[in-house]
Amino acid sequence: MLRVLIADDQDLFRGGFGMILDAQDDIGVVGEAADGAEAVRKAVELEPDVVLMDVRMPVMDGVEATAEICRRTSARVLVLTMYDVDEYVYDALRAGASGFLLKDAHREDLLRAVRLVHRGESLLAPSVTRRLIADVVRRGTSRPHLRRKLGELTDRELDALREVARGRSNAEIAEALVVTEHTVKTHVSNVLAKLGLRDRAQAVVFAYESGLVVPGSE
Repeated sequence: MLRVLIADDQDLFRGGFGMILDAQDDIGVVGEAADGAEAVRKAVELEPDVVLMDVRMPVMDGVEATAEICRRTSARVLVLTMYDVDEYVYDALRAGASGFLLKDAHREDLLRAVRLVHRGESLLAPSVTRRLIADVVRRGTSRPHLRRKLGELTDRELDALREVARGRSNAEIAEALVVTEHTVKTHVSNVLAKLGLRDRAQAVVFAYESGLVVPGSE
């Protein structure tokens, strides 16, 4: 059973998401939180697989709560936002979020998102990726010390990381690199392990901040 914790300061959203998730045979809601601090406490206590995290909450916002949950638990965080250009998108990704979901998403999109994130895949819509790139440029966040870590990767692993950063699926990467999907999965797993990254969303952030992928080169 896939265990989900819902963190949102609005009862309506918590209740609505909870009803949809609990109706699934393979998903169960193990708890709810009305603010970021409560979300952290319950994530540590209940050990959910996935946390649905509202980004704007009282006491502790979703970005800080995401960072704490990712630091203290193995849960994956799926951030909920009203707009795909939310000002906190970049900060939440850096904090450890595995992806974003709009609050007005369809039922099927919610279920797909929770299952994808649970499997360790990232959920970054093209609009979110563009926002991330724009923030990297605006903030000047390229970090030379991260580029040195790229030396730990093989040429093929670097190629795979570039493709991941461009938002391509394993099948698309396999076609581009002329290898099997199994080989792509191996390369991506090696990249995450060597760089100490949680998932593909973190790999996207790393690729841009290290300068491996330059905005505008996609």
